[in-house]
Amino acid sequence: MKDIDAIAALLESCDYEPIGDYAAIGDCRSAALVSRTGSIDWLCLPDFSSPSIFAALLDRRRGGRFLIRPRDVTRVERRYVGRSAVLETTFHCASGMVRLTDLMPMPEGDEAVRYVDRLVDCLEGQAVVDVAYQPQPDYGRQAVHLDSRDGGVWLCGLAGASLLLHTEVPLADGAGWAGGSCALAAGEQRRFVLAFAPQVAAVRADPPMAAVAKARTVNWWEAWCSRCSYDGPHPDLVMRSCLTLKLLTCCSSGAVIAAATTSLPESMTAERNWDYRYCWLRDTSLLLQSFIDMGFEDESAAFLGWLLKIGRKPRIQPLYDLNGCPVPDEEVLAHLEGYRGRGPVRIGNSAHQQLQLDIYGELIQTAYRFAVRGGTLTEAERRLLAGLGDSVCRLWRQPDQSIWETRSPPRHYTYSKLMCWVALDRLLALNQLVPMPIQEDDLRLERDLIRREIDARGFDHTIGGYVGYFGGSDPDASLLLMVRYGYVRADDPRMAGTYRYIMERLAVDGFLLRYPPGEDYDGVKGAENLFAVCSFWVVDYLARSGRVDEALQLFERLLGLANDVGLYSEQFDTASRLALGNFPQAFTHSGLVTAALAIEQALKGKRGHQIAT
Repeated sequence: MKDIDAIAALLESCDYEPIGDYAAIGDCRSAALVSRTGSIDWLCLPDFSSPSIFAALLDRRRGGRFLIRPRDVTRVERRYVGRSAVLETTFHCASGMVRLTDLMPMPEGDEAVRYVDRLVDCLEGQAVVDVAYQPQPDYGRQAVHLDSRDGGVWLCGLAGASLLLHTEVPLADGAGWAGGSCALAAGEQRRFVLAFAPQVAAVRADPPMAAVAKARTVNWWEAWCSRCSYDGPHPDLVMRSCLTLKLLTCCSSGAVIAAATTSLPESMTAERNWDYRYCWLRDTSLLLQSFIDMGFEDESAAFLGWLLKIGRKPRIQPLYDLNGCPVPDEEVLAHLEGYRGRGPVRIGNSAHQQLQLDIYGELIQTAYRFAVRGGTLTEAERRLLAGLGDSVCRLWRQPDQSIWETRSPPRHYTYSKLMCWVALDRLLALNQLVPMPIQEDDLRLERDLIRREIDARGFDHTIGGYVGYFGGSDPDASLLLMVRYGYVRADDPRMAGTYRYIMERLAVDGFLLRYPPGEDYDGVKGAENLFAVCSFWVVDYLARSGRVDEALQLFERLLGLANDVGLYSEQFDTASRLALGNFPQAFTHSGLVTAALAIEQALKGKRGHQIAT
């Protein structure tokens, strides 16, 4: 085809997009990142943590992409269709207007096939659209052979599976990739359907009609969102965060991944590159507590069921894969250069080997909130929760790696001890709601011992507040949650001193670092930047303190850090405010929801309220 050389040149010219310029589509089994320029630069199939099909996000030449881009673009606008994960990108071109619609249709039942549906509509005038299809399976480690078949089908053989592209635009073979272009006039549409299946025969030769697939997917998301009971400020942006959290939830297990990507750098000095495509019990517990208060109780029930698979072990790990199995150890993919050349690219995550004591409190707190809202705990779940309490009694005196999974030697982190206190306190409270197989007096004794230890070793009288770890003087933003968990009142002088110290040492223009920058605190080289969820925790604290106007003002500033479609990464550059780290980030979105709920309750007159105990 005469266009193939031009498409090859286009592929060669593609550069890295800003992290914050991506939007996510997904089907609660996997997710794809779509750039503002119409390129799918990240997609793992069949699941979130499977090997990648497209990974240009981590190597613009070797990673692979699926690009659909009109020529002569002058302006780009994007939006999600209503309250859904269906993305529309509108390209204003020199001679016309083109809309690209991207979606991953929701599965019908246990359907094994994964689809990515891409629709190109010319809305005005006329335009030429370029297409480049460049799968690079297994992070670019698998040799690629594309086989053109009748009916506009391109087959890419995978190990034990098949990848088919159905296209209405004739493409030419570019030796391991396919490309072409088409001229469209107003009212004309072209469609591309990418289908993944364990076997070739499992892929339908006639994917669902475009209008049917889009309508069914939009309706599914709208129906899910209709369950939301939130009645506070900025409902559309809060709902977008809830929807993003649902997008990152595995529909088959109830597990929630921390983010859709791996190895997007948390700083421009690299080193802080991690694989987040797994379920952190901490993240899932915190976000499901928000889900419960938003009216999404089913998600918590599913997660508690998933937890049964892993909770029978003597010590639970901080993270698991989507099926509750151990996460693989870290492996560096040296053949990929990393985002903007800032490797290493890692798959797997060695944090699963760590002891993180906070997860026990967050898990039991989630179950407690579930029960308070009328959820039923089965006998097996009650035994599991009681077993977690026994683990806390056995482990709380040990040092650990903290909520931040530091890679320095273990310490006695104040937040970790706080969450051990929360674990036992909520078990005792649960016992008042439903009989629990616990030794009540023993748990009460251990709970009170933990409090005495925190107050004796985690509080610095010179500073007038709680510190990050026993014997140290560094602040830690996680301690802002002490009020949320009912350990101290918001107006307690000790908490006021903690807040003041955190803001003095960690605030940059009102936004927070999570702890002091540098290698000393977490044992990892590379710069720390603004950690988005911590600033939302400030909002939560201010709202619970009755300082609602301050809380709302900061909340609205934080909303301004979202990208044009309401998505957040994990961190933001201290100077430029550019998005850093894996994307989209569940922890940040759960922090936004938590902050919004605190403001909602405060505006309703519940100032200084505490989490029920």
